[in-house]
Amino acid sequence: MQVNEKARGELLKEVNGLSDEVVNQKLAADQWSIKQVLEHLYLMEATVTRTIEKQLANGEATEAKEKPIERTVNRKTKVDAPEYLVPSEDFRTLEELKKKLAATHQGLSDLENRTNNQDLEAKTFPHPAFGDLSLKQWIPFVGYHEMRHTEQIKEVKVELGV
Repeated sequence: MQVNEKARGELLKEVNGLSDEVVNQKLAADQWSIKQVLEHLYLMEATVTRTIEKQLANGEATEAKEKPIERTVNRKTKVDAPEYLVPSEDFRTLEELKKKLAATHQGLSDLENRTNNQDLEAKTFPHPAFGDLSLKQWIPFVGYHEMRHTEQIKEVKVELGV
């Protein structure tokens, strides 16, 4: 969870102190607000946690080669979020979003702490861009994914002039 802790610290540094209005402001219909990026991140983290739990309980043992998941941070490659990870248009306060992010982060951390490394290495789940990832690699993937979206938040802030 080292990558994840670093990513979360950077994310919170970027959003702390922003008003709820700024967080919910959209630049264009086809661009996400900061709120939507944050919502996407907690949806993603919760989904990965549930998927790892499901695979640990029911998945078959399969091997996966280590993938260069750190490339996730590169924003030059556009990836569309699956429908179930697309955020809503609803207004949310920054405090609400931070609570949800804290809860999903704690859930993933708890899962890693109570699960043996060999079990995480023994099972996989496919990623749309990387193919099969070990459950162990899915955990830092969440952190790299968050870093990618922290860069997106920085871009939105520049465009909003904050």
